[in-house]
Amino acid sequence: MARSNMALRGALQSLRARPVGIPQQRLFGASARCAANDKQSQQQSFKSQLYESTQQRLKRERAEQERFAQYQTQSPGGRYAAMMFALVFFSTGAYYLGSLKPAALPTSSTTTLADLDAPKHNVSPSNLQAAWSDFVEILGKENVSTAPGDLDSHAGSDWSSYSHKADEKPFLILYPSTTEEVSKIMKICHQRVIPVTPYSGGTSLEGHFATTRGGVCIDFRRMDPGFGMGGPERGIGERRSLLPPDPGPGAMIGGMVGTGCSGTNAYRYGTMREWVLSLTVVLADGTVIKTRQRPRKSSAGYDLTRLFIGSEGTLGLVTEATLKLTVKPKSQNVAVASFPSIHNAAECVTHVVEAGIPVAGVEILDDVQMKCINASQSTSRQWKESPTIFFKFTGTPAAVKEQISMVQKIVSNASGKSFEFARGEEEMQELWSARKQALWSVMAMRRGPEDHVWTTDVAVPMSRLPDIIEATKADMTKSGLLAGICGHVGDGNFHAIILFNDGEKKIAEGVVHRMVKRAVEMEGTVTGEHGVGLVKRDYLPHELGETTVDAMRRLKLAYDPLRLLNCDKVVRIEQPAPSEVKEW
Repeated sequence: MARSNMALRGALQSLRARPVGIPQQRLFGASARCAANDKQSQQQSFKSQLYESTQQRLKRERAEQERFAQYQTQSPGGRYAAMMFALVFFSTGAYYLGSLKPAALPTSSTTTLADLDAPKHNVSPSNLQAAWSDFVEILGKENVSTAPGDLDSHAGSDWSSYSHKADEKPFLILYPSTTEEVSKIMKICHQRVIPVTPYSGGTSLEGHFATTRGGVCIDFRRMDPGFGMGGPERGIGERRSLLPPDPGPGAMIGGMVGTGCSGTNAYRYGTMREWVLSLTVVLADGTVIKTRQRPRKSSAGYDLTRLFIGSEGTLGLVTEATLKLTVKPKSQNVAVASFPSIHNAAECVTHVVEAGIPVAGVEILDDVQMKCINASQSTSRQWKESPTIFFKFTGTPAAVKEQISMVQKIVSNASGKSFEFARGEEEMQELWSARKQALWSVMAMRRGPEDHVWTTDVAVPMSRLPDIIEATKADMTKSGLLAGICGHVGDGNFHAIILFNDGEKKIAEGVVHRMVKRAVEMEGTVTGEHGVGLVKRDYLPHELGETTVDAMRRLKLAYDPLRLLNCDKVVRIEQPAPSEVKEW
C-alpha cells in the first residue's frame, strides 16, 4: 500500500511540474479569458480522472492481496482440491475444444497390425444385461435366448477344425426375422460397442462362428437366407430350375454366401460367387445397403456383391440374396472308378480335364475313406477299399452316354482297376451316396469322446494335383493318424479329414501345416472352399503377401471401424501373441 501511495504522489508532482504550452497567436481579451478558463477546467478534469484511475488500480491490488492471503490460510488439502478442480476444468475444456476438430484421416492405403491398438469392446455384464432388454423390445422375449444349451450349440461344433475355449461363448442368442430387426440389433450393438457373431447353418469348418470376444450371436434360422438347400429346391422344383452349388448336408444359403462355397458341381458350374446376383446387407452401424439390381450383368460401380461373398460376416450381415438359377439337365448319371494308387487316380482326373469333357462333377476318395465308409456301414453296399473317383454326368441322354464312353477310355488308360456306371435312378443315388458320407464315416470311427475331427482343404493348379495329393497321402500315413483324402478334384480342390485326440493334436497340426505349405509353394491357395475363419488367417500373408492382407484389413476397418463383426476371422484385428503364429 505504501508503495502505491508513493506512486500516486510522484504522478501528481510530475503533473504540477509539466509546463503548459501557449499558442503564439493574437487573442481578444474575452476569448483569452475563456481559453484560460477552459484549460484550467481541462487540467482539473484530467486530475480527477487520474485520481479515479489510480483508486481503481489500488482497489484491484488490495483485492488480489486479500485473495492470496485467503489462499495462504487454506489447508494443504483445500489447496490440492482447488488445484485439482482447476486442472479437471481446464482439461475438460481442452478435450471438448479438441473434439470439435475431426481426427486426421489416414494417409496410407493399407493398415498393418502395428497400426492398431486392441479393440475396445464393452462386454461387461451390466452393458449386456441392459442390451438384453433392448433386444427383447425388438424381437420379443421368445426370440432372445440365454439357455445354456443354446449358448453351447452356437459356440462350436464337433466337425470344426478349431477347438473353442471354455470361455468362448456368446452372452445370448438373437433370432431376428427381418432385415429391419437385424438393423435395429446392429444399431444397439454399435452404440454399446458389443461384438456380434453371425450364425447360419453352423456347418462351417474353420472356426467361422467361434465367439472369441463374447458379446451376442445372431442366428438367421427365421430368415430366408437361413433356408437350407431343401428350401429353395422345393420352391423352384416345379420350374425345373437348379441352384448348382452343392455343399455338404446342413449348409444354409446365408452361410453359403458367407464362405463362397462350391461343392460337388463346382467343376461344371463354378462356385457360389457365380450364382449370386444381389445382396441386401446390414453394416456394422445398422445401415442397410443393396449391392445391385437384378439383371444378369452390370457395370454400375464397384462390385460389392462379390466383396461380401466369402467375407464370412466380417464386413456386413447378409439378410437377403437374389440368386441365379440354371435349367435342370434332362438326363444325368453317375460312374465310379477305382485305381491302384492315389497318384493314378489324380492323374486320371487331370486327363479328363485336359480332354475338355464337360462332366458335372469329379470327386475323389482315397483308400482310407473307402475303408471308413465300409466300416461305418453308412451306405447300403460294400466298396472296393482303394482310391476311387466318382463322376457325375449331365446333359441330354446322348451327351451323357458320350461322356461316359470317353471317361471310361481315360480310366482304362490311367491304370483303372474298375469302372461302373449306374443303370437307373436308384443305383445312381446309391453310387453317389458314398461321396456324401465321407465326413460322417470318419466321425463314426471315433474311439471315444476325447477324439476330434479336423477337416480342411487346399486347392492347386490342375497340373500339380497328382503331386500334392501323393505327398499329402504319404505324410498322413507316416503320421500314424487315421486320416483320409476326398474332394472336388475337378478344379484342383481336395480335403483332408483327420481323426485325433488331445495328445495327438500337435501331430495333426503338423500334417495340416505341411499340406497348406505345399499348396502355397505350388502356387495354390490355403483354402479352396472352406474359407479362412480362425485357422487359416495366418497363412494368408504367405499366399497373398503382407501388403495384400493389410489392404484387406483396411477394408475391414472401413466397413467395421469398431471391429464388432465376427471378430478375429479372415484377418487379425490386433497383434498375436508370439506363440500363436506357426513358423513357416
